[in-house]
Amino acid sequence: MSSLNDFIAGLPKAELHVHHVGSASPRIVSELAQRHPGVVPADPEALAEFFTFRDFAHFIDVYLAVVDLIRTPDDVELLTYEVAREMSETQRVGYAELTCTPHTSVIRGIAIEAYTEAIESARVRAERDFGVVLRWIYDIPGELGVPAAEATLGYALEHRTDALVGFGLGGPEIGVPRPQFQPHFDAARAAGLRSVPHAGETTGPQTVWDAIRLLGAERIGHGTSAAQDPELLAHLAEHRIPLEVCPSSNIATRAVASLAEHPLAAFRAAGVPVTINSDDPPMFGTTLNREYEIAAQLLELDAAGVAELAVEAVDASFAPEAVKEDLRLRIDAHLADHSA
Repeated sequence: MSSLNDFIAGLPKAELHVHHVGSASPRIVSELAQRHPGVVPADPEALAEFFTFRDFAHFIDVYLAVVDLIRTPDDVELLTYEVAREMSETQRVGYAELTCTPHTSVIRGIAIEAYTEAIESARVRAERDFGVVLRWIYDIPGELGVPAAEATLGYALEHRTDALVGFGLGGPEIGVPRPQFQPHFDAARAAGLRSVPHAGETTGPQTVWDAIRLLGAERIGHGTSAAQDPELLAHLAEHRIPLEVCPSSNIATRAVASLAEHPLAAFRAAGVPVTINSDDPPMFGTTLNREYEIAAQLLELDAAGVAELAVEAVDASFAPEAVKEDLRLRIDAHLADHSA
């Protein structure tokens, strides 16, 4: 297996479900915590304990505590640039759609203009310095309801950059019905943004149906409970709606009881397109490489199968066609080197 793990470590990848703040490694969080002493410990060992989750609600609490460390445009730029560095240097990510939640920064006092300038400056520098291409998905923090949706839509439409490609919906699903956000997704889609809501992570298949039928979802974040509904699996397969699968996240948040019970193989068997992602990797003690290793085990893949999985993420992305083709060629070359 070490040979396959080595192959995965060097495999060029696209990542489609990874959160901006949730990608802050202990190194980055420690630097931010030193800037802003308080609830979040700066010591790496204490951080590891801080990040040990009891359930999904606790995860949200921890996540928001880290959000509270992002207090200035300089913090936003540091976070974005350093996340891109780690994606490129340790995970071989060539393209990522980073889910950003600008509303949580704006309500903490960072103007949307300054926020946008900070992530764009970091994006340009990261592509120049590391070769990683970043695009943005702005997501609604669902727990803050319709006012947050209206604000997020305003940020997306009135302060849009060419790098903003998608409109999403995150946060808790329980008690946050998807239908209330239909007008916001309608407006975002009318403006050319792609619909990529979270659905079916901690709720049942109906949430996924709502995301498809009411929010026009083109990809589903998680979609774990779709495995409970054969009709839904058939619909996802027929309409080629990919699921953004994040195995370790699903275990950490108790969305799935164990890896042995993870529905990834069921999705694949039903013909549903799947992409492998890390979600909030440092917070869940994982990496994108590790998620590919888990997927290879669950799906019993060899190197060629893993490469096919990597191409599936490229195909499901909203990357420019030239970026897609470059990544496909790099994946093929890596497989050829491995097989030689």
